[in-house]
Amino acid sequence: MGFQDESGISEKPVVRTTWAPRGRTPVIKSACSWKNLGLAGAIICTSKGNRAKLCLRIFNGSIDSKKFIRFLKDIKRRIKGRKLLLFIDGLPAHRAKIVTTYIKSQKHWLRVERFPAYAPTLNPIEYLWSAMKRKDLAGHPPNGLSALKRTVRKSKRRLSNAKLLKCFLKASKLYAS
Repeated sequence: MGFQDESGISEKPVVRTTWAPRGRTPVIKSACSWKNLGLAGAIICTSKGNRAKLCLRIFNGSIDSKKFIRFLKDIKRRIKGRKLLLFIDGLPAHRAKIVTTYIKSQKHWLRVERFPAYAPTLNPIEYLWSAMKRKDLAGHPPNGLSALKRTVRKSKRRLSNAKLLKCFLKASKLYAS
């Protein structure tokens, strides 16, 4: 069983909180551009939520249908011939004709179901994105995309902890405590 989602980050620093004198709107200046990275991720686990593993791929730019198919191929290599029920959201890239054709051709190992619209709290990987952005990327110095990729890889190593992934599964309320 797997729970998939995408997220995007840019060179602009993630700012969670700031301060300013009363009555003055804070202005945050950054010398970076709007270049961004697309992150495709999936938490793969047993039907009972055990043996959770993280699959994460970093792409330059936003996730489109071709990048999504590459990510599905990465998952296929990772699960080594086992079957997978993958839950996805309604991203337009997921509904593209090229993607639906690819998924139909992979029925021997892949079954895809969509989450209900407007239900991000059901997807456990949303909690992973939140933890990554709140802890690892908050206040990241603007040093370009290569530095940002290094920070994401370091965050992936931290968040790949099986106990932490199990907490994300429980937070979604899809699994009992």
